[in-house]
Amino acid sequence: MFSEEFTVSKLVEKVNDLLSRYEDMKSQNSTLRQEVMTLKAQNEAKDAEILKLQEELTSKNIESDEILGRIEEVLRK
Repeated sequence: MFSEEFTVSKLVEKVNDLLSRYEDMKSQNSTLRQEVMTLKAQNEAKDAEILKLQEELTSKNIESDEILGRIEEVLRK
């Protein structure tokens, strides 16, 4: 009889431990999901900034090519 009570007590303890771990993992999972969403948003913002900078660079390259063309044209005269 004592052995059965001990076994049941141990099982209850293990189940409670598992439930506690489960809740911890659920909490960690929720935190990680929020971090992933934040990082995705930051990544999208950085991608947008990179695209903007690439467009500006292309514009500046075109501008400098035009200026260089004008200089070459003046030097040929």
